[in-house]
Amino acid sequence: MVVFVILYLVITMVVGLLAARLVRNTEDYLLAGRRLPVYIASATLFATWFGSETILGASSEFAEGGLIAVVRDPFGAALCLFLVGLFFARPLYRMKLLTFGDFYRRRYGKLTEFLAGICIMLTYLAWIAAQMVAFGVIANALTGIDLTRGIILGCVLVTLYTFVGGMWSVSITDFMQLIFIVAGLLAATLEIFSIVSFREVFANAPDGFFRFVPDPDITSSMNYLAAWITIGLGSIAGQDIFQRVMASRSEKVAVRASFISGSMYLSVALIPLLLALAGRTLLPEFLHEQQDTQMIIPALIGEYTSPLVQVLLFGALLSAILSTASSALLAPAAILGENIIRPRLPKITDKQLLWISRYSVLLVSAIALFMALRRGNIYELVGEAASVGLVSLFVPLTAGLFWKKANSRGAIASIISGLAVWMIASFLDTSIEPILFGLFASFLAMFASGRYFTGQ
Repeated sequence: MVVFVILYLVITMVVGLLAARLVRNTEDYLLAGRRLPVYIASATLFATWFGSETILGASSEFAEGGLIAVVRDPFGAALCLFLVGLFFARPLYRMKLLTFGDFYRRRYGKLTEFLAGICIMLTYLAWIAAQMVAFGVIANALTGIDLTRGIILGCVLVTLYTFVGGMWSVSITDFMQLIFIVAGLLAATLEIFSIVSFREVFANAPDGFFRFVPDPDITSSMNYLAAWITIGLGSIAGQDIFQRVMASRSEKVAVRASFISGSMYLSVALIPLLLALAGRTLLPEFLHEQQDTQMIIPALIGEYTSPLVQVLLFGALLSAILSTASSALLAPAAILGENIIRPRLPKITDKQLLWISRYSVLLVSAIALFMALRRGNIYELVGEAASVGLVSLFVPLTAGLFWKKANSRGAIASIISGLAVWMIASFLDTSIEPILFGLFASFLAMFASGRYFTGQ
């Protein structure tokens, strides 16, 4: 089995490297030349988050806390894709931007571009680290290699083909990996539920396990709202979503791909939850505190499925991780090259910018690897990543698109106040999720500036 999984990884690497032949300039590298058809654009949007967070992190939370514990992902993540299609894809596509940082410069000025660029980069470091941790987890389950070496191996693989091929490599490998993800998850589900019945696994769930609404008290209700909007709103201002929208061959394709990917995400992401539910019945020992529930699906597959299904499923797991990691890696690298470095080198050529973008991939990868080696909880890492975008970037983006009074003073105040209040609330460990305080502060700063200051 290990041999076949390694073969799959080799094929993925070869496809990713071959896609590099399509890269002729910076626009090709960052946006696939704006030529993606709807089926590839949908696949790569679907793959934005369908990685370790969904298969390992969300399934772990579901096994322990039930349905209400996974509101953030997959439900909040699917909400984000639908909202992008409804409100954001068209106006952003019409602006013909290269990165999200370009939006903040064009709408608010260079200082806002710099601050937003820093926040966008911070948004992705924890996300990339989560994928590296997940790769290490799967490598450990397959081969027995220790977690640290597995994390480093995952880092090297995804960095290599992202460095060379950029968005073309990301998009084509995402499409190929989507096939493996769906096939692997379906095959595993069919085989697992030939061993244990749906009735049995649902009957073994404790009372309230499928509750989807919070307790009626204010704290629970506010935290429930926070779970919906952490990714649901916070990732709308994400560079990875932006790149996929802008890489579509037309405005219509961008909108359609957002809706298709949202529907796919919500349906396919329920399969790992179903497998985790079966794991509660077949592997009850994973519910003990000393066990890592992030390993429940790998353990379930390794013990109860055939070698063929194991190859498909572990291939699907690695597919999901690699596709998410590659896109997450390219996003901050694009911001670093285009919006942080390029403005300080005004005479730079497009060829030089292309190489700066590639070297930015290496730098971002190294920082994320450091974070991955220090932190091990996938769900927490992803939550941290989305929170930064929500409290700093979402309000300036939305106001800049839909509110004429939005101005640079308000954007800067919104970014700084949102981050500051969020960090203070996190330090104080408030009972209500800190992101809500940060989001409110960000909104208040923007509104006050637009209400009382009309100039830029």
